[in-house]
Amino acid sequence: MSRIEAAPEVFDDFDRFLDPIAQFDIGSAPERIAEIVEAVQILANHPLVGRPVRGGMRELVIGRGARGYVALYRYVAQIDTAFLLAVRSQRESGDERGS
Repeated sequence: MSRIEAAPEVFDDFDRFLDPIAQFDIGSAPERIAEIVEAVQILANHPLVGRPVRGGMRELVIGRGARGYVALYRYVAQIDTAFLLAVRSQRESGDERGS
């Protein structure tokens, strides 16, 4: 089973896209976080499931539409670890750390 390590910046990502949710639909914030965490956990058993993007990174698509997110990560096979680098809403236009 692969390890999953999250970069500190990932928590800033959560703040960025959850702030509007907390403002307009506070009840769904814990559920959305749980959905993202549950989806990222798949990397423990399937670290190469995400689509390849530039620089040896991969993207894991989570959900769709207004409830859709993309997790950017890099899998390092030598240490069997997936490094979660960023999470963004699918509605965001892009991320300077990846795609």
